[in-house]
Amino acid sequence: MKNEILYRELREQYPEFVYEDYHYEVTEAGLKVWFDFKMGDVEFHPEALIERKCLNSSMLECLSADASNTQAIKQSGNQAIDRMVFDIGMIELISYWKCACPPTVKVECGVLTDEQVAFWKKLYWNGLGEFFYTNGISETPEAFMKVKSEATQSTGAHLSTFNSQLSTYLVPIGGGKDSVVTLELLRRAGKKIRPLIMNPRGATKECARVAGFPMEEVLVIRRKIDPTLLELNAKGYLNGHTPFSAMLAFYTRLASALSGIPNVALSNENSANESTVKGSYVNHQYSKSLEFEDDFRRYVVGSGECVVDSTQAQMLPTVHYPLSTYNYFSFLRPLSELQIAMLFSRFTDYHDVFRSCNAGSKEDIWCGHCAKCLFAYIILSPFIEPARLNQIFGKSMLDDMTMELEFKQLIGEAETKPFECVGTVSEVRLALSMTLKRWYQEERPALLRGYRIESIDAIDTIEAIAPIGNLTEEERQILTQAIRQSVNQAI
Repeated sequence: MKNEILYRELREQYPEFVYEDYHYEVTEAGLKVWFDFKMGDVEFHPEALIERKCLNSSMLECLSADASNTQAIKQSGNQAIDRMVFDIGMIELISYWKCACPPTVKVECGVLTDEQVAFWKKLYWNGLGEFFYTNGISETPEAFMKVKSEATQSTGAHLSTFNSQLSTYLVPIGGGKDSVVTLELLRRAGKKIRPLIMNPRGATKECARVAGFPMEEVLVIRRKIDPTLLELNAKGYLNGHTPFSAMLAFYTRLASALSGIPNVALSNENSANESTVKGSYVNHQYSKSLEFEDDFRRYVVGSGECVVDSTQAQMLPTVHYPLSTYNYFSFLRPLSELQIAMLFSRFTDYHDVFRSCNAGSKEDIWCGHCAKCLFAYIILSPFIEPARLNQIFGKSMLDDMTMELEFKQLIGEAETKPFECVGTVSEVRLALSMTLKRWYQEERPALLRGYRIESIDAIDTIEAIAPIGNLTEEERQILTQAIRQSVNQAI
């Protein structure tokens, strides 16, 4: 109730959020982009750098030569890059808008069609579902925001230098098990790979190293949050979860153009489609869902780019200018978290370096006290013997009774799942049943005493590949073969 009142007060105090401008500059370090947002007397200027290494040098030279003023991308002849930077601003602004939630967003620096406005409002609404829920704010998708586009001229979509590495995959690495599985399966299938890391940390760099990629061969994006936002948060302005994976999508789109690598292979699984709050649209992982992936691919087409429809192996129709074979998709979409855990268990070289804990990310540790740590432990528990798993996580998490609430959330005995990137209730329960049958025939860990074993056929469940996603038949076959090879070893 307190935040509901604050929400109404802040919207009255700040009736408008303005996206004033966006910029770029080619520097020795790479391509720097930054944005101008304004909310009353408050200004935000977030920025990011796509490092020069691994980028297409001719593209950077073209941008520098075309721009009469390198601080203003709108002066450039490469208008597709112009649109990509503008769109990054559209996804960046939501992190700043949410501190006061102004009812109107005024876009002064670019044109948005009615269809594009609808795309952004849907993304904002669904991407902020957790934000509204955890803050106890009652709102409707019609009333929470009005987007006004006030520019008088639309950008085009001409791009002359692109697609120098048509068969290569750009693979974002997050430091967890999922991106490791994507890296390893594509690498072992003989595919060319270029890892991408946003804001490198210990686990992401170590996973790249184990995969055989020194940091000199990794495409790096360094994103900075404007400290003014952190100051407002400290003063008690509204705060909460925003759709980070959607932000990554728009940054990888620009990185794809600048590197000449059209295939961006994410590692979002089928499990990301399940809502976090029972019977609602609220999903912590909305921007990892297939719904967002499909919406994003359609939006890119509408912006003048051409996306490969991998399921039909043909080009989707373009709205404006055929630009490229840019192909954003999730390689692991047909799989569940349980299947990914089974595959990851085979890649033992990564077991001591991967990390999925948000609470311990700054120290590059498993904190051992959060729902994400408990989920990672559970989902791997059928496939890695307990002593080794305890060594990886630093303790037996299934013996920690202080985690009882998080345990109940994960197995579906609470109103919500944890607001973390975790698997479905059904696969958590199946993982626990498999763990009990394989490792604990006699004495059980504390959290599993009295737990009822599921009667699901584990082999049939783990072998099934969901017929969804935007993969080619070859990519789907890589997954199918890997699952078949792993099942007999793991169960």
